[in-house]
Amino acid sequence: MTSTPHPSDLDPAIAARLKRSADGLVPAIAQQYDTGEVLMLGWMDDEALHRTLTTGRCTYWSRSRQEYWVKGDTSGHFQHVKSVALDCDADTVLVKVDQVGAACHTGARTCFDADVLPVTQ
Repeated sequence: MTSTPHPSDLDPAIAARLKRSADGLVPAIAQQYDTGEVLMLGWMDDEALHRTLTTGRCTYWSRSRQEYWVKGDTSGHFQHVKSVALDCDADTVLVKVDQVGAACHTGARTCFDADVLPVTQ
């Protein structure tokens, strides 16, 4: 399934810099602002990024449901935005948040602690 571009009030200067996937999305990494803990990865289109920047709450585009979702609206596990940055290629968003409760849909604090792969040198 691919998303449909939605009209957005995202600042045109920011929108012009974004390098989106073929379906109009950019990956958005959520990171705990004070510890640096990587919490999760979601997807944003221009409108989700606009909402995140203007509401102070992370808004993502659900690729499976084809709709916007605000982290915490159904789970109570909110992400309060502290800062938002683009990477050097403007193809990934880093959102530093104050995470309330679990970030992962499984109920875990982070999506990246359950399946640590072995590293051999």
